Amino acid sequence: MNDVIQAYQSLFPFRQGTKSLETIDQLKASIRIELLDELTHPRVRKSPAEKLQIAIDRIEKSAICLPEKVKLKEVYEDVYQTVNS
Repeated sequence: MNDVIQAYQSLFPFRQGTKSLETIDQLKASIRIELLDELTHPRVRKSPAEKLQIAIDRIEKSAICLPEKVKLKEVYEDVYQTVNS
């Protein structure tokens, strides 16, 4: 799972806390914050579905190798399921 963490870190090299991610649980917590748009002012927040689509698009357009793209999208979709239920 380290490859998934490294893939996420390469997508968001300047995001606060990204460099310190070491476990899959920390990665999922970071993705949860992203999907819930918690770091954005409440009036301009996007829905979790919109944030998921933005993340999937960013993953697809990245230079990450295909197996890592698939794994990272799976993690995003797993977190989305917990957020959206």
